[in-house]
Amino acid sequence: MPKLPVVAIVGRPNVGKSTLFNRLVGKKLALVDDRPGVTRDRREGDAHLIGLDFRVIDTAGYEDQDAQTLPGRMRMQTEAAVAQADVALFLFDARAGIVPLDEEIARWLRQSSTPVILAANKAEGNAGNQGILESLSLGFGDPVQLSAEHGEGLGDLFEVLLPLLEGKEIPDDEEDERLDAPLKLAIVGRPNAGKSTLINRMLGEDRLITGPEAGITRDSIAVDWQWRDPLRGAHGEPRPVKLIDTAGMRKRAKVQDKLEKMSVADGLHAVDFAEVVVLLLDATLGLEAQDLRIADKVLEEGRAMIIALNKWDVAENPSSLFNGVKRALEDGLSQVKGVTVVTVSGATGKGVDQLMSAAFQVREAWSKRVGTGELNRWFERAIEANPPPAPGGKRIKMRYVTQVKTRPPSFVIFGTRVDQLPASYERYLVNSMRKELGFGAVPVRVTMRAPKNPFDQKD
Repeated sequence: MPKLPVVAIVGRPNVGKSTLFNRLVGKKLALVDDRPGVTRDRREGDAHLIGLDFRVIDTAGYEDQDAQTLPGRMRMQTEAAVAQADVALFLFDARAGIVPLDEEIARWLRQSSTPVILAANKAEGNAGNQGILESLSLGFGDPVQLSAEHGEGLGDLFEVLLPLLEGKEIPDDEEDERLDAPLKLAIVGRPNAGKSTLINRMLGEDRLITGPEAGITRDSIAVDWQWRDPLRGAHGEPRPVKLIDTAGMRKRAKVQDKLEKMSVADGLHAVDFAEVVVLLLDATLGLEAQDLRIADKVLEEGRAMIIALNKWDVAENPSSLFNGVKRALEDGLSQVKGVTVVTVSGATGKGVDQLMSAAFQVREAWSKRVGTGELNRWFERAIEANPPPAPGGKRIKMRYVTQVKTRPPSFVIFGTRVDQLPASYERYLVNSMRKELGFGAVPVRVTMRAPKNPFDQKD
């Protein structure tokens, strides 16, 4: 995974830093209490805000004390957090107004090279209006108005964070996200689809136990492999792959054994780890409802997916079978059209090169970042070709679009009344994006964002 940009929440004690931290990470990781000084050490967590991912640090309340005292050592921890952060989120209590310690923190932050966002917490209602006016004297401009406890104002926070954090993701040393890094490829499917047999054929050795009995594989097994692309010739560099074999996934109602439940859970975790997931079908059985459930899970997790029809060497009426599977996928996976379908044989190895070539191509699409100019030109063409509807006679104004992350490609569209866009128009935009921007059938995430507080239902 990439190293995420870092946001440090700073402020005096008891202004709601830990409450905001818990809100951003989506779980109660930090202790919260009305008493000041509950947080002493830095606490970190992964935050997700309307498609924007970042690392957030909850710091101790900043107190102007001697460095040898406990409050002083806590202050030094806070200073260290700000020094390593990409953004400092300076939180104050709008209801209490600006107090001398807030002014002291502001003086310190102005000397730092870290960009600062001022945020007024507890700003719901009108009780914080005076404090918000007072905060202008701190020199950081208009504050973002929040209620960490009630989750209000997070959309406005997203808007000010986005330009400061966009493009800040850097690859981690251990799991590099460059396209020449090993491809993490998971093979999933129902029991006895031939997953282990196919991987053994790829490796050229009986690395995994196979047999006619369903359910032999229990743990997810990762094996390093080098694939030599035939298109690169005999002297081409082999491409590194981490192959992940998983336990067969039966219908949940049929899974009674505790060990099998654990095996299936382990397989789903392997999907989270993978970049590309191959859903292996038994060509002698065709496509079944359980295959579509597995495919839904893969796409829900945002992974790129390929469908592989195994045992193709013994399939009857192959042309009819292939077309039937394609039609069933179009109907059953309506959220993603055009998923790549390849035919393979784990017994003979036929089709493996085609499968691997498709896997590397789909990873490239899944990792794609579109340039701002190209994205805006597509946006203008899409709206001109099919303007958004006007529900109730009120025009929906689409203003601009930005890509907030890759893997999967994720975008935010800003505009007026975009929350009223019908699902059919959102599908139109996503399908147009896939076709014109080269994403193909990989999952694409699009979030609509109105300029007002998304928690305010008033237009």
